[in-house]
Amino acid sequence: MASLIPGYEYDIFISYRQKDNKGDRWVSEFVEALNTELEATFKEDITIYFDENPHDSLLETHNVDKSLEDKLKCLIFIPILSQTYCDPKSYAWQHEFLSFNKMAGVDQFGGDVKLQNGNVATRILPIRIHELDAEDVKLFEKETGSAMRAMAFVFRTSSGVNRPLHANEDHPNDNLNKTFYRDQTNKVANAIKDIILGLKNKPLEFESEQKEAVPKFIRSIPKEKSIIVLPFENISSDPEQEYFSDGLTEEVITDLSHIDGLLVISRSSAMTFKGAKTTIKEITDKMNVRYVLEGSVRKSGNNLRITAQLIDASTDTHLWAEKYNGTLEDVFDIQERVSQSIANTLKIELSSWEKKKIQERPIDDVFAYDCYKRAYPEMMSMSKERLEHGLNLLQKGLDIAGENAVIYAGMAFAYFQFVNLGIEHEKNIKKAEEFVQKAFNLNPELSEAHCVMGLVNWLNGKGDKAIYHLAQAHESKPEDPEIMVWLALGYSIIGKIEAGKSLIDRCIKVDPINPLNDAVTGWNHFFGGRFDLALNSLLGAYNSMPESGMNQFWKSLALLYNDRADEAYEFICKYVEEPGRDVWSQLTIFLKYVIKGEKGKLTSLLTPDFVKSIQIDFQNSYHIASFYSYLGEKEKSLEYLENAINKGFINYPLIAMHDKLLTNLHGENRFKKLMERVKYEWENFKV
Repeated sequence: MASLIPGYEYDIFISYRQKDNKGDRWVSEFVEALNTELEATFKEDITIYFDENPHDSLLETHNVDKSLEDKLKCLIFIPILSQTYCDPKSYAWQHEFLSFNKMAGVDQFGGDVKLQNGNVATRILPIRIHELDAEDVKLFEKETGSAMRAMAFVFRTSSGVNRPLHANEDHPNDNLNKTFYRDQTNKVANAIKDIILGLKNKPLEFESEQKEAVPKFIRSIPKEKSIIVLPFENISSDPEQEYFSDGLTEEVITDLSHIDGLLVISRSSAMTFKGAKTTIKEITDKMNVRYVLEGSVRKSGNNLRITAQLIDASTDTHLWAEKYNGTLEDVFDIQERVSQSIANTLKIELSSWEKKKIQERPIDDVFAYDCYKRAYPEMMSMSKERLEHGLNLLQKGLDIAGENAVIYAGMAFAYFQFVNLGIEHEKNIKKAEEFVQKAFNLNPELSEAHCVMGLVNWLNGKGDKAIYHLAQAHESKPEDPEIMVWLALGYSIIGKIEAGKSLIDRCIKVDPINPLNDAVTGWNHFFGGRFDLALNSLLGAYNSMPESGMNQFWKSLALLYNDRADEAYEFICKYVEEPGRDVWSQLTIFLKYVIKGEKGKLTSLLTPDFVKSIQIDFQNSYHIASFYSYLGEKEKSLEYLENAINKGFINYPLIAMHDKLLTNLHGENRFKKLMERVKYEWENFKV
């Protein structure tokens, strides 16, 4: 079969639970009636995929993805929403509805279509044959990211009747919905026509490159459901208690971030307002949110006094305020009550899963939890002495609570930070792996453990494993900006550009002041071959942190790829001193000699430590391969390129099509064979 638009197998895919077509065969009759109506609406023939197989799944020997892949490549997806359709365990929901939603979100048209009248419609056109439970509606809206606007074929009476409307039941006075079957069918046909006309008028966004799936559907949350939690003020007499008020701020942010219908500004952006003389209006305008939570903490020994108030910045009114008195043991209950009060005030109904996540306490013992919170700023300090103090605090927490997955993951992260400082790389990598494994033994799904394991694999040059663990961490903590940045970088490097971009867009919303936003946006453009766009973002990253060796390197590289090599050379000569203080500076100096073709000067840079650091890192191996190709050193270039590919650099579009520095290699047989392998691995990498 063929669709009206080339490249699609069908115009319409009908998805339903087979049990809803038994007896009076309502779905079959609807499809026949819709076909008749479409013939009277379109000049062309409209193709519909409709499987009348009485079984609710393929055979066990069939490949579900391959069997449905072509059929789901359609313009419009129509799910028949019954009392049983919205079931995560059902075949139709898992392999048809969710699969189409994912595929449509990343094909050339996207999930939404702009109609000729200027309105926007979704390519999922639901038909509702029952009044649905609230949980089913919420599940549908969570996956689609928009309110359910279904065409109703429901016969409902005051006596409790709730069943599909039939063609011979045009009795609106008996039906509370007062609908005519023929009119509803006609509305469906007209809606299909509007969507297809909108698709026909929309230009394609790409032609030659495969567009990949995004890791998680990220929906737009209106400003009316957005909040920033300002740092709770420490009003204790002891300034040493600052860690506790900061920790409380973070925990409330974490709890609120579990609420699916609420956009919560991240901790890192919120903490920039700590101690600032900024008005509520200025904060909400800058963060583009409507609500503000602010409060204070007084901690004296084991006693606590916490105040919190919720402000609607659009009207400058206090919606809710509360004071909590108790002891340290009550802090978990207070956090939960604050989050629940905010949800109630904003009229957000929490699902059972959201309530469970808010109530979840990874460290049950409050004194061990206190040790963990005191250790957190130490682990983020990038100071050897403070990291050692943080490890001591974490060990104290273990002594109190016994084995604990979160504390073990914290210790693994501390050892990872030692490696970041350049301290005993191999020893501390092993320590990090040892403690993260202890965390996995207790909780294989722990986000913090997956995140650290991803970072450790990154340092070990295992890109595919790094991305796997970071993706697992993201699934558990989808609103964590640090995880989003790392995972976005991983996806971008290997050429899954849309997957990276979706994470970056979300990260910018929840963490708008993150200084890495410009940098990670620039990296996404660069690894997608959009070097002109990359330059603007990377210049912005450099301007915000000009002392960063990483930003200096990327500014120089972006200038080179935009045919401004002389500017790059002058910049490096002026701002980057020799010898380089870190790997980034060494790469930048290497680039300086490459630009001028000074091959003889490269030898002095290729110290054993520098070469080892390059060979471990698949990204930097790739850059060195590009530099040697630029110099005409094909064998050296292919050596480093193959090393990068072996470690997971499989960005086929960049290597084979976009990277102008690699054009010298295109005629080489070794390069062509490498590209066959890379193309296969890139196309088969599942996001």
